[in-house]
Amino acid sequence: MSELVVTDIAKSYSSPSETLLILDGVSFKLTHGEDMSIVGASGSGKSTLLYILGTLDHPTAGEIRLDQVAPFQLSATALAKFRNDNIGFVFQDHHLLPQLTVVENVLLPALASGSPSSQLVERANELIAEVGLEARANHLPGQLSGGERQRVAVARALLKHPKLILADEPTGNLDTATSDSIADILFSLPKREGAMLIVVTHNQGLAERSMHRMQLANRKLVEVR
Repeated sequence: MSELVVTDIAKSYSSPSETLLILDGVSFKLTHGEDMSIVGASGSGKSTLLYILGTLDHPTAGEIRLDQVAPFQLSATALAKFRNDNIGFVFQDHHLLPQLTVVENVLLPALASGSPSSQLVERANELIAEVGLEARANHLPGQLSGGERQRVAVARALLKHPKLILADEPTGNLDTATSDSIADILFSLPKREGAMLIVVTHNQGLAERSMHRMQLANRKLVEVR
């Protein structure tokens, strides 16, 4: 069973005149199939924390272990492979390539290691069907609505059976009804596959769907009761 252990993460930025502390002593643990939401004021460090959890940014101090692997102890090449194999991302902006079809966009994580296998192509089509876009598999992003593009982004994040899904304001650009449909997918598909999910959001309704509701304030991550 997968496990994410975060221990005493700190992040600061230094300039000649001062040191700005963004995160201080952030610790938590998630296991197979669990999910967590993180809320907080703009500028509180939510996205910074998510980028550290996704190994896109390095902490100033502390440690992350995903299934006993400490990714920040890996070489740059090994870290990139670890990220691609184990972590899926869903951003507020879907980041789909406009010249690629839906199925080609879902297959993007597989392209880092060459041409996708027939099994991954089959997996991509299964995920597209799961998010309700089977009839649009060969459409371009410009032919989709905003909600449909975000469904593609969720399918892409799940392609390689990641252990951890990180979503940064995944419904931020969507209307209420579309947000609800994306939330339904986000909180069901990863869990069904045994992945852990962490969602950063300003949307209280989205946050309330999670098993673990957390708030980032004064550089600390605390549970919302």
